[in-house]
Amino acid sequence: MATWQIVLLVIAAVMLIAVIALYFVGKKAQKKKEEQDAQIAASSQTISMLIIDKKKMRLKDAGLPAAVLEQTPKMLRRSKMPIVKAKVGPKVMTLICDAQIYDSIPTKKEVKAVVSGLYITGVKGLRGSNEPAPQKKRFRDRFKKQK
Repeated sequence: MATWQIVLLVIAAVMLIAVIALYFVGKKAQKKKEEQDAQIAASSQTISMLIIDKKKMRLKDAGLPAAVLEQTPKMLRRSKMPIVKAKVGPKVMTLICDAQIYDSIPTKKEVKAVVSGLYITGVKGLRGSNEPAPQKKRFRDRFKKQK
């Protein structure tokens, strides 16, 4: 056998082992996520709140309690997350929002939100429609010819 054939066989074997390992790691992560989603659904409640502001910022800059920061993984602490400031009753609270519903949350409006601890999992409009804010036009789109 030629040297290049041996090298290709070794590379193919390593790639096959890597694919098999990623398959099992992915199944384990998926099972863990399903368990977490079930716990979130079990402890969720619907709350009426006034959305003050929403931003994507780092957890340490968001003003969340220290216990929340200690429980988050180190990789997640540095990434930007969707944060919502809302008035729940007489209190102004900082909540973490699900990334899938972040764009549908209206600001300066009262909504009914499905909340599990400090995590918003769903939003329904309380007064009027629950439309996302219109997207701003980009600079280059302002000068395109309209037909």
